Amino acid sequence: MAGRPQLRALARRLGILPGYREAGSGVRRLASDATREALVSAMGADASSEAAAARALAALDEAERARACAPTAVVRAGTPAAARLALALPDLAGAALSYELELALEDGARRTARGRARAGPRGALRLPLPGPLPEGVHAVRARLEAQGRAREATQHRVVAPARALAVGERLGRAGGFGIHANLYTVRSPRQWGIGDLGDLAELVRFAGRADAAYVGINPLHAIPGRGEGVSPYAPLSRLYRSPLYLDVEAVPEWRDDAEARALAGRFDLAALREAGGVRYDEVFQAKDAVLRRLHAAFAAAVGPRAAARRRAYEAYARREGPVLDAFATWCALAERHGVDARRWPAALRDPDGPAAAAFRRDHAGAVDFHRWLQFELDRQLAAAAGAAPLRLGLLGDLAVGCVPGGADPWLFPGRFAEGATLGAPPDRYAREGQDWSLAPIRPDGLARDGYALWRSLLRAGFAHAGALRIDHALGLARAFWIPAGRPAREGAYVAMPTRELLAVLALESRRAGCVVVGEDLGTVPPGLPARLARAGVLSTRILYFERRRGGAFRPGGAYSRRALACANNHDLPPLAALLSERDLAARRAAGDLADDAALAAARAERARERAALAARLRRDGLLARGEPLTPGRLSAAVAGFLARSAAPLVGLSLDDLAGEDEPVNLPGVPPARHPSWRRRMRRALAEIARDPDARAALAAVAARRAARRRDGSHAASAGAARAARRRASPSGRAASRAGRGRRRRRPTRG
Repeated sequence: MAGRPQLRALARRLGILPGYREAGSGVRRLASDATREALVSAMGADASSEAAAARALAALDEAERARACAPTAVVRAGTPAAARLALALPDLAGAALSYELELALEDGARRTARGRARAGPRGALRLPLPGPLPEGVHAVRARLEAQGRAREATQHRVVAPARALAVGERLGRAGGFGIHANLYTVRSPRQWGIGDLGDLAELVRFAGRADAAYVGINPLHAIPGRGEGVSPYAPLSRLYRSPLYLDVEAVPEWRDDAEARALAGRFDLAALREAGGVRYDEVFQAKDAVLRRLHAAFAAAVGPRAAARRRAYEAYARREGPVLDAFATWCALAERHGVDARRWPAALRDPDGPAAAAFRRDHAGAVDFHRWLQFELDRQLAAAAGAAPLRLGLLGDLAVGCVPGGADPWLFPGRFAEGATLGAPPDRYAREGQDWSLAPIRPDGLARDGYALWRSLLRAGFAHAGALRIDHALGLARAFWIPAGRPAREGAYVAMPTRELLAVLALESRRAGCVVVGEDLGTVPPGLPARLARAGVLSTRILYFERRRGGAFRPGGAYSRRALACANNHDLPPLAALLSERDLAARRAAGDLADDAALAAARAERARERAALAARLRRDGLLARGEPLTPGRLSAAVAGFLARSAAPLVGLSLDDLAGEDEPVNLPGVPPARHPSWRRRMRRALAEIARDPDARAALAAVAARRAARRRDGSHAASAGAARAARRRASPSGRAASRAGRGRRRRRPTRG
């Protein structure tokens, strides 16, 4: 092989894929050796020369030989693999041995088993575990004695169900619809310049009155409170939330603390409320100052009410455990040393080191403040989620990653790559590719501790939710890594442990009682949609993309029956922008459209898109022939179209219901050229709730979905009646007995 064969072998071993096909064009793009070398280095291996690459390969081989078993086994509940511990003992090939197994179950129970066995000709050994393993995350320790030598091996055992919770298990066959909102954009007369958890509670009540099944929101992850590049999709941590979303006046200490109220009066909150965009720096400054005062009041309070609140806080801190302590420590350190932990003094970069422990002890009050913030965020989110009895609840959002140097890489050392960032390859929307400046998770680090990082991320996302959207779910199969300092087009894909990630996802979904939606748009790896479907993960269907080769919009009946259908998302313009073309003007002003010729071409394409959409809506009887398109009529017609689709979940954008025409984000455009993630809604939520167009759209969708529920109920009743009649007949009883016999025999044959 020409080039560098040792480097390429090492790259393959670490999961770096040789190439990919570009979306749209189908052109095959191959990774360069320079990219391979950089990404190998990001995973902690040296491939600076062929000799170094060979040594790295040899070290991997030696580590594998020295390991008696994989650090984690992810198995399906009820399968033979779940009942056995697989060991590899090449130095004991064919040897007789005695063993003792100790199984520590997740619930604290312990089981032991002893016996004798003989290793296979190559040292393979499968030992029966003591008793069936329930779903969960367990640990097994094996002690072996053979030929006068003793060996030990340990393994995490993740026992998972076959599928995540199905939407039908929560909503029935008819599914339901929801209202999607970027919470920070929501406007109300009582907030402090950014949509908060009090506004979310009102949005939940609004959705409940409209008979919606859920409310979808942007990620609430912890984000920097200042700076021009603030984004809900570029968080410091995906494990905890941003205090920017706290409703300060709903903190219990606010009512009785005159000092906090006086302090709030020093800030121009009216100007923040009236601003057209979120002024993150000023909002953070006001909230941070008052929340610190409220935390002091909490710490000093006495009496029965204060004692009850203290007990709730301590219970929350116990549930979260050491990870919350570490996150709060990171926050306190970041206040002193900046939010990039890579630039901290070397001694503080180890979360378990003596320097971090000393800091936590010496700055206990500062650490406790950040612990308390997360307690209050959790309390307010729970209250907002329960503000109305929605059938599904909140649809949360898990961003694809966090920033390098943020809290999560500090909390989980060795789990994130250093010297590379996440992004997307070139496609027709971004000719040079996209660098998201997010830290990639190392696939070789996930299994070290039973996929603890992935489980923690999912549990954080599922908290107080009925469903969770996985942003860029393609990353469950492969992630596009870009070497630091290189353009995005020089990146390469890195394979992820898809089977294991989906199994853990199914386990945590079932535990939380949450449905999972995968955002599977972009350069989709072959076979991934089928794997997601088998795992019970709903797909995503975006109206703008559901078009045939000639440009015609596909009928709603052709949409997947295992999907969430929406008109758009946070990366796409609202429906009203199809008419005003305000997004195109913004792209031209930001330089995303290079010149007036590019703007004219985009406008011509937009005209064709409008015509095709109007034709689809008229064909379906949702728009009268000759009827002019207005934002209100377009929103109502599209809502009706989505409601008639085959998709079990339908999402209506609050922006579309309100007639907003300015996008919240211009993908790929840096903040210096366009202020993404700052635009606020023009009208308050209460005013939108009274809008005749919004009310008409919601009523039409609710009626359509209610009819589907009734039809589904009638169909289910009819099916049950037919089944009962079959069972009552002699032939039916015989068939039923035969069927039960087959079901009993199936596991034996398997």
